[in-house]
Amino acid sequence: MTVSAGSAGFGRRLSERLTGSGYLLGWKVICRLPLAWARWAFAEVADIAWRRQGPKVQVLEANLHRVLSYRDHSPDVDGQELRALSRQVLQSYARYWLETFRLPVIPVARIMAGMHINAEGEAELFANLKAGRGVIIALPHMGNFEQAGAWVINRGAGSFTTVVERLRPESVYEAFVRFREGLGMEVLPLTGGRSPFGILAQRLRAGQLVCLVSDRDLTESGVAVEFFGEQARIAAGPAALAIQTGAALLPVGTWFEGDDDWGAHIYPEIPVPASGTRAEKVAQMTQQLARKWEQAIAEHPEDWHMLQRVFVADLDPDRLSRVSVPPPRENDP
Repeated sequence: MTVSAGSAGFGRRLSERLTGSGYLLGWKVICRLPLAWARWAFAEVADIAWRRQGPKVQVLEANLHRVLSYRDHSPDVDGQELRALSRQVLQSYARYWLETFRLPVIPVARIMAGMHINAEGEAELFANLKAGRGVIIALPHMGNFEQAGAWVINRGAGSFTTVVERLRPESVYEAFVRFREGLGMEVLPLTGGRSPFGILAQRLRAGQLVCLVSDRDLTESGVAVEFFGEQARIAAGPAALAIQTGAALLPVGTWFEGDDDWGAHIYPEIPVPASGTRAEKVAQMTQQLARKWEQAIAEHPEDWHMLQRVFVADLDPDRLSRVSVPPPRENDP
């Protein structure tokens, strides 16, 4: 039996509508359920996904295999340990989504009191902002970076600018924009609008804060780095912005602590190298970012929600053939 292009298109549109409805219901319904019920439901969904071991879970376990091998200095990773860790990650990922849907109703006092962060990193962040110097916070997909964003806004940053991938359907993207703007963030689309790089540079030159989740190359203009002992591609934007604007580039890791709290570590600034071409400086700084993320992820692997391919060995050969990494230009994200 063949499927017509029209039928396939209808199926895709129907799937997108159902997905969009699911996200919108999440924000309207989950925050009204008793927390214990919601936690149970999300944990059950995570366990079902883990037992099915679909393609995304397989990608997750391939990523985690690198983390364990690198951390333990051994290519031999115990299969049971890997499976147990992937289950923990899916439970952590479920918590991220539960908290994302509930974050608009979590009291600010709870967000602030529940955050445990290193004092020296917090001091460096706010000292730069107080002095009128822009700051770039660069994070991996760890813990709950939405909560971390709410914390930094209420801690005194006032607001910050971030970039988000334009998701399908459009209703999901718009819902995420409304959610983040409701927390006090300025949200720029990665594609489908004015190039975000120039706007981010303007904000940084004005002494403002920019936060970028950057451990995936979404633009095919990323930088090749060594990451957990293999080559991976991550976003070049944070380093390029620091070079362009003189803003402080601060790596950050976030994770969950216990059932109700959150942890974060702000690492010291990655300085712009004194010599080298612009492309060489971007590569050096991005490699240093990767090293700090390695440290954070190795310490909290259960909270690295990476269900996508980031290692070059796993990437699609056709995509790789299109990738050439020129020095980032001012209009590159």
